[in-house]
Amino acid sequence: MKQPIGIIDSGVGGLTVAKEVMRQLPNESILYVGDTARCPYGPRPVHEVQRFTWQMTNYLLSKQIKMLIIACNTATAVTLHEIRSRLTIPVIGVIHPGARTALKTTKNGHIGVIGTVGTIRSKAYVHALKEINRNVKIVSLPCPKFVPLVESGEYQGSIAKKIVAETLMPLKGSSIDTLILGCTHYPLLGPLISNYMGPNVSVISSGEETAREASTILSYHGMLNESDEPPTYQFFTTGSAPLFAKIATDWLHINNIDVTTIHLGKDIRS
Repeated sequence: MKQPIGIIDSGVGGLTVAKEVMRQLPNESILYVGDTARCPYGPRPVHEVQRFTWQMTNYLLSKQIKMLIIACNTATAVTLHEIRSRLTIPVIGVIHPGARTALKTTKNGHIGVIGTVGTIRSKAYVHALKEINRNVKIVSLPCPKFVPLVESGEYQGSIAKKIVAETLMPLKGSSIDTLILGCTHYPLLGPLISNYMGPNVSVISSGEETAREASTILSYHGMLNESDEPPTYQFFTTGSAPLFAKIATDWLHINNIDVTTIHLGKDIRS
């Protein structure tokens, strides 16, 4: 099937998932929507996150996507089951793939989870981890400064290093041997997070496992793109196209990236 895979996120964070989809499924075209004008989703009420997620979903459905990846942990936590139950195409979130990877990685059964306020409050990772292994020990920590840091494009350098260290201090020296980056923005801070936590803590991103799940589902349903035509990548943002393009180019290593600013609703908060 030549139709594209749709990926949605509150901003640029889902690019970390898109990068893995491009690597593991190089024949597949991608349509990506990042709601950067209303990012971050973490502090927002559940009903707003649900409405915004449906707006992005409906936009991509109008473009005939064959699969939807909700690459936002906050949106996955509050909308995945509803959207999956109402669509006829496969819908994948990022929480269960991240949880599975962490459980495969940990040696002592002590796992840390960092995420937005909304994701941590939902306890979605706690439920996902305990569903598989009820004996696992979990420490959760909200990191509200991380998403704005990444969205501003300032995710490298001394300021980012200082914010990462101050935020993760409660986890330093804890018994965790595995840390889940429970927000798809956080892998852009991955080197700083890994450096601060030290070599004894494995840092887990859900992107690789999510892309693997997408590949498995598309293959099982005979939906892989077998055309000889090269794939296309289109990116849509509700915010600044130049800033989005700068971050996407830096992360994806794609030149002349196709980014368009769109409007999904009138309730964009300034």
